[in-house]
Amino acid sequence: MSAQAMRAGAILTIDLEAIVSNWRLLSKLAEPAECAAVMKADAYGLGAPEVAAALQAAGCKAFFVAHLEEGLDLREAIGFSSRVVVLNGTPPGAKNEFQRSVLIPVADTARELAAWRSRACEAGRGVPVALHLDTGMSRLGLSPGDVAMLVDDPALMEGLSVELIMSHLACANEPTHRANQSQRREFA
Repeated sequence: MSAQAMRAGAILTIDLEAIVSNWRLLSKLAEPAECAAVMKADAYGLGAPEVAAALQAAGCKAFFVAHLEEGLDLREAIGFSSRVVVLNGTPPGAKNEFQRSVLIPVADTARELAAWRSRACEAGRGVPVALHLDTGMSRLGLSPGDVAMLVDDPALMEGLSVELIMSHLACANEPTHRANQSQRREFA
């Protein structure tokens, strides 16, 4: 043990086999849905490149990151055989990097969706996106009015390949909370 580790007062041991085992269990419980892995903040301090590589080797094909830089770093670590979804939108001027690195942006505003649609038309090819719907958390996501507008006018989705439709439960840590059922109904 190094002198620096001794002064730290704690040692964190990352057990990649345990992480993979947990992912396999969650993946089995989620069937027939696909179980993804969240790699935000360097896999919550565990080391995103190492954790993602281990999960990918175990069969994980979808990863979430918070920001573009995390997506670029993860893409470098795991290559292009898995999907990488960027949760926190598209920074101005970053659409080329998203497309070059095959990162999937989460669109949570009608304006962002329109910008990606415009990009798809310019490029003359489909652009993958994930749609985030606000079902009651009232923080991020397309509003019910935005969703109704998309349903009424399918041309607003022209050129976009919707890879995922998602929401965020305000009370997910409380499985029996009534808000969860309300948000589930709104999502449906």
